Amino acid sequence: MVRLSLVLADLKAWGEQIGDTIRNNLIPSWVSFIMQVVAFIILLIVVVFVAYKPVKKMLKARQDYIEKEISDAEKSKAEAAINLTQSQETILASKKQASEIIENAQLEAKRQQEEIILNASKEVEKMKKMAEEDIQRSRQEALDDIQKEIVEVALLTSSEILKREVNSKDNTRLAEEFIEKL
Repeated sequence: MVRLSLVLADLKAWGEQIGDTIRNNLIPSWVSFIMQVVAFIILLIVVVFVAYKPVKKMLKARQDYIEKEISDAEKSKAEAAINLTQSQETILASKKQASEIIENAQLEAKRQQEEIILNASKEVEKMKKMAEEDIQRSRQEALDDIQKEIVEVALLTSSEILKREVNSKDNTRLAEEFIEKL
């Protein structure tokens, strides 16, 4: 039992020693606690001035850069939309102009066709009229030639019949009478 009480006493001493150690380690002294709080505050101040402010400044600059890029992209998008609209309007105007040019060319071609046909018709009429005049002239010349030959034949025949020569006065009178009978 003595042994047991010695063991218990040892255990009790050992328990108190562990309790003191745990108490000392878990609950610091006020001096060391204040020192640690002051060190922590100094560390925070250093971190704020050395790291936080420059990082915050860099993050602000990055934020400004991203916002500027976004606004530039929006402006570019708006300009692209305006340019697209203008391009479409230009294309429509060009198509309309091309359509008008084609229409005008077709009208001009039709007008020229009508003019060519009219000129050709006039030329045909002119050639027809000239041909008719030429035919009429040739006919008149043929008739005149026939009349002259008939007159000559008639004069020859009449001079044979009359056995005398007819003078030019008689010849003219007989020819005129003969022509009037025709």
